[in-house]
Amino acid sequence: MTIRLVDLSGQDAHAWLEPALEIYVTAMNYPRGTEIHRAALWREHIARPGWRAVGAVASLPRTQAGGSPPTTRRLARPVAATDDDVLVGIAYGYRGARDQWWNQQLRIGLRRAGAGDVEIDAITGDYFELTELHVHPSAQGHGLGQALLDRLLAGRTESKVLLSTPEIPAEDNRAWALYRRLGFTDVLRHFTFTGDPRPFAFLGRSLPLPPDPADSGQPR
Repeated sequence: MTIRLVDLSGQDAHAWLEPALEIYVTAMNYPRGTEIHRAALWREHIARPGWRAVGAVASLPRTQAGGSPPTTRRLARPVAATDDDVLVGIAYGYRGARDQWWNQQLRIGLRRAGAGDVEIDAITGDYFELTELHVHPSAQGHGLGQALLDRLLAGRTESKVLLSTPEIPAEDNRAWALYRRLGFTDVLRHFTFTGDPRPFAFLGRSLPLPPDPADSGQPR
């Protein structure tokens, strides 16, 4: 499967938002229908200062004479170069700020964990929030997560990047392996967001990311 990375714009959200939400729901194992409620939030995120998004696109040609059934991950133009293009990965984020819900949740968690105001302000200031990073199961195992992250964070002016990810026993999944390999460390563990019963971890590291001599930054 040949995959290319593309920068996604807010004005073209009509072409990529629905496929991106399909990947998000699949990767996070959320109930079907969650994407309907998340669409408005993602559109609101697009308007935030410093928002940036990167997509991974693969070409999946229709092999039967009558054409294959339409996939919910099929892209529209101008993001798609052909009618066979589908989205297989999505990453986006924006500059964090104190008036944002995620920032406020992190501050609450840090305060409950015993952090003081000075420490909390240092952690929750001047950062890029990695809001979403997801690769469809059909495209995992090819370095795509790191390629998306490298492109998304290239040239950012913030001093660090922060993210939250579901807690996994022994940190045994691809997401945790990627974050640890790239040097992300614990900021806050076992935090429960309002509306989601699963525990999450906050992780972070300084920017820029160091170059990886073993990886060109392109999906394999």
